[in-house]
Amino acid sequence: MDGILTQKPFLEEYPGHYSHYVNLVEEGNILDVLEKQSIITQDFLSSIPEDYGDHSYAFGKWTIKDIVGHLIDTERIFSTRALRIARGDKQPMPGFEQDDYVKNGNFFKRPMKDLNDERMMLRAANIKMFRSFDELVFLMKGVVNDNDITVRALLYLLLGHEIYHLKFMKENYF
Repeated sequence: MDGILTQKPFLEEYPGHYSHYVNLVEEGNILDVLEKQSIITQDFLSSIPEDYGDHSYAFGKWTIKDIVGHLIDTERIFSTRALRIARGDKQPMPGFEQDDYVKNGNFFKRPMKDLNDERMMLRAANIKMFRSFDELVFLMKGVVNDNDITVRALLYLLLGHEIYHLKFMKENYF
């Protein structure tokens, strides 16, 4: 199983415009890297003062709470996609409009700690689910937003997406 999980997905496993996310993920067993990154993200988000959660780097841009909410939404959607593919669901899955999700997420009403705890618990549950998958499940393909994608690629995109947003917050908000 380690071979499938330590090898980055091939370009045929996901839409090419997501390569920047895949390239952000370090080498190693993707499930171990996912756990390690979860701790890094948890530590970073825990260090953000509560009163800074509503900060935005420019007018009309997402706040820190919006970004954390977006990470939660994306985690849910990508892990659901992975589960559906892993269970043999052949129905094509739609994309989602991230700005609508953030606009309707009401993340400003929630404390940073609550958002951070939810993200951490969701990630922990997803890691348990991913670890329950048989080796070949990670190579199963489904259709998302009119593109073929594997379970393995979804994990890399999920992880790369989180790394991207943490880097963006560090560079633009602090």
